[in-house]
Order: sequence, then structure tokens, then C-alpha cells
Amino acid sequence: MTSYVVMGVSGCGKSSIGAGIAAALGARFIDGDDLHPPANIAKMSRGQPLNDDDRAPWLALVGQALAQGNTVVACSALKRKYRDQIRNADTVFLFLRGDKETLQARMALRPGHFMPVSLLESQFAALEPPTADELHLVQDIEQSPAQIIAGFLKGLT
Repeated sequence: MTSYVVMGVSGCGKSSIGAGIAAALGARFIDGDDLHPPANIAKMSRGQPLNDDDRAPWLALVGQALAQGNTVVACSALKRKYRDQIRNADTVFLFLRGDKETLQARMALRPGHFMPVSLLESQFAALEPPTADELHLVQDIEQSPAQIIAGFLKGLT
């Protein structure tokens, strides 16, 4: 069964778009933030970016969730090597693309979220957008959530 990853930097709408896609597909939705170990949440809350060692246990849990199929996971999946760790043969990535200014404004409207706006720069520095050899679709975050979801579903056909 196919699994889906809604990916992109913080503030792009992964959770809300992922939940909408899961509902449309009749799939299970998992917010990847909920799979982070407490140490990762604490580190990001202090304004410190995660490194590959920090991400390893989290990515293992994301990969396990996706392996069950018929699942949509909201996960930054910023680097190719992270996507390689979590993908299976039927994983489709939806890359939510947006500019820094839009994302900064969105993040500023999320009071109480563990991810501070100050870490957005480190996310853009790490970002390796999907390449032609990866099964993926791209949607621009300037669209409405309904347009993004519809575009993704249309792209699957």
C-alpha cells in the first residue's frame, strides 16, 4: 500500500495539509512532530537545530509508520538521505514549497509551538528539494490548503 510524506521546512503547512490529504484518501495521518523524542523537542525549543544523530531515532519511527502503508506522515524530510531512510517502494512525497518571508510570517502566528522562527534559516540551509528520480509532487504554499490538497490528489492520477 502506498504511503505519503508531506514535506518541507517548518511553517509550510505539513500538518494541516497532511491531515487533509489523509482524510481525502481514507488514510491514517501521523504528525511527525509527535514522533520526536523529548530531547529533540527540548533542543529545538532552545533554538538549537537538530543534527543527523538527533534525527536518527525520529527518522526510524517515521520509516516504521510509513512501512505500514496507507499512511500520511507530516515530516520535514529536508535532505535526500533522510528521505532515503524513510521511503519504501510506494512512498510519494509532497514537497510544500514557499519563500522565507511567507514562512516567517506563518511561524510568528504559532504561539507555543516548540519550533522558533530563528531555526527557519537552518532548515533552508539543510533543504535538498526532491529530484527527478524521487517520486514526488510539488505544491506552492501560496495556494489555499484546499488548492494544495486538490493539486496533490490530481497529481496522483
